[in-house]
Amino acid sequence: MVGSQIEDYRAIADAVAADIRAGRLRVGEKLPPQRRFARSRSIAGSTASRVYAELARRGLVVGEVGRGTFVRASGPAVDPSGGEPARARVDLELNFPLLPGQDDLLARGLSGLLRPEAFGAASAPVPVGGTAEARRVVAGLLGDADPDGITFAGNGRQAIAAAVSALVPRGGRLGVEALTYPIVRGIAANRGVTLVPLELDDDGIRPDALDGAGLDAVYVQPALHNPLGLTMPESRKRAFADVVGRLGIPVIEDGVNAFLCDEPRLADHIPEYSIVVDSMSKRLSPGLTLGILSVPESRREDIARALRCGGWAATGFALEAVTRWIADGTVGELVAGKRADAARRQELVRRKLDGFTVQADPRAYHCWWELPSPWRADTFVAAAARHGIAVSPAASFAVDESQAPSAVRLALAAPTESALAAALDTLAKLAAGRPDDTDPS
Repeated sequence: MVGSQIEDYRAIADAVAADIRAGRLRVGEKLPPQRRFARSRSIAGSTASRVYAELARRGLVVGEVGRGTFVRASGPAVDPSGGEPARARVDLELNFPLLPGQDDLLARGLSGLLRPEAFGAASAPVPVGGTAEARRVVAGLLGDADPDGITFAGNGRQAIAAAVSALVPRGGRLGVEALTYPIVRGIAANRGVTLVPLELDDDGIRPDALDGAGLDAVYVQPALHNPLGLTMPESRKRAFADVVGRLGIPVIEDGVNAFLCDEPRLADHIPEYSIVVDSMSKRLSPGLTLGILSVPESRREDIARALRCGGWAATGFALEAVTRWIADGTVGELVAGKRADAARRQELVRRKLDGFTVQADPRAYHCWWELPSPWRADTFVAAAARHGIAVSPAASFAVDESQAPSAVRLALAAPTESALAAALDTLAKLAAGRPDDTDPS
């Protein structure tokens, strides 16, 4: 009997989810109160409660105390960077920058690869170390890295997963910023790894937070931290490196956003302890993926084994395409364009959200907004969704969701600049009001 009840509430949740996906239930639409929902479905009130809880767990709805349950703008809040497009009209959740005309630029760089002999060579399987030419040009892209230490994964997430797999045993402990990249939470859960939130200040992870934490490794974003936008100053990097060296803790340095700035890497201070992970998708386009790892000699076989065992090796075609785009200057041209684009979008944030508590690096494609009282992140996300705007709540990034602040992250890359400006105007008017207000105009 219990088993059939569990199946029944999940089946009902599946039906409601199908209505949301098909657009029969629209973004921001309010679901009926649970008692009315129970009567309409001829189910018990307790079953209706489980249906609503299941929909919330899947990230399809969000509840607002005293107001009801509303259809969310997009998928699960635990993964705002998971690569699925939001269903809202303006997506401020995902952060994949695209420039006008970049498709033509990328296509020109592939013209030589489409010759039969070149295409045939690129279609062959490659080892996790790629080719000597790929290692050489990627090492230069990362800034004087050792070509012999470069290995490749299918994408940046796989590169992170390989590093975690190689450094942290099942049941082990991985230190992370208290607010961190959501994908790391999923990787840790799949690997049976405990995430240990490390205290942050305005310069990043406090070095003294490492002492006594019993860590197997640390995952850190020193440049343009996601979601906070922090960048470690050199003094903090040196202090952090001193503690890492004293404790002998390996470090996974996520440099995925670092292409937008010219900051020295943390790994420059502790090369023997650091694995740098990077990706090409933000430099290029979301569907053009290649993960990169720069690995010290002592860890190279461990990383190679993790990549092979995980099935995370890069494809030969992606590797050859990226090699050509780097060598012919295409990547450099796109990076320059995206740096200018990010700066313009940050200027929009500065002007449109003036007077609010917004934390941002002027070089980044995202910002962190501490919401004014009485707003909470979940109510603001739902209210924004009702106006067709998808934003990410702080809980998406918090290791301990119960400690998540009343804040949201705004990803600035996806909409056009005019759409972004209009969305920021709407959000500013919304935040200046109260949760009980329904119209920001």
